[in-house]
Amino acid sequence: MVAVSSNGEYSFTKPNREGIRLLEGLGVEGDVHAGVTVKHRSRVAQDPTQPNLRQVHLMHAELFEELAEAGFTVEPGQLGENVTTRGVDLLGLPVGALLRFGDADGDAAVVEVTGLRNPCAQIDNFRHGLLKQVVGRDESGAVVRKAGIMGVVRSGGEIRPGDGVTVTLPPEPHRPLDRV
Repeated sequence: MVAVSSNGEYSFTKPNREGIRLLEGLGVEGDVHAGVTVKHRSRVAQDPTQPNLRQVHLMHAELFEELAEAGFTVEPGQLGENVTTRGVDLLGLPVGALLRFGDADGDAAVVEVTGLRNPCAQIDNFRHGLLKQVVGRDESGAVVRKAGIMGVVRSGGEIRPGDGVTVTLPPEPHRPLDRV
């Protein structure tokens, strides 16, 4: 893990922290998006009783390098993610994959992957033109979302930059990620 971030107020970016606590069934302690039901403003407006499948937002640091090549300087937490990883193909994971943070054999926090982040126009308010870099289309015309993944906390615990990440895939057949 490269960085962990949280924010108790609605703001696009999330300050980096020395550590964050994941709370089982809720999300990141003290984060505005923590809760059993949806907290994202647009989703609350649609139906505030929906389950919160977006308790934890994870993003791969490799995206920042890709964005830098396109002329955008972005640091961990600036796109609203809670956890920034390196060396884990987050976008290639299936629904239901488990991410274990910390000691693979001991106590560790566990997040179950629920889907892709569906980035909104706020990204262009942060850096004009950035939305086009994180959402595009492939050769066949299918939408490609690169702004990270979302998950729910299955086992709580404290996580910190430098902690390891272990991936456990669900039984096959694997269901590819879609926006949540």
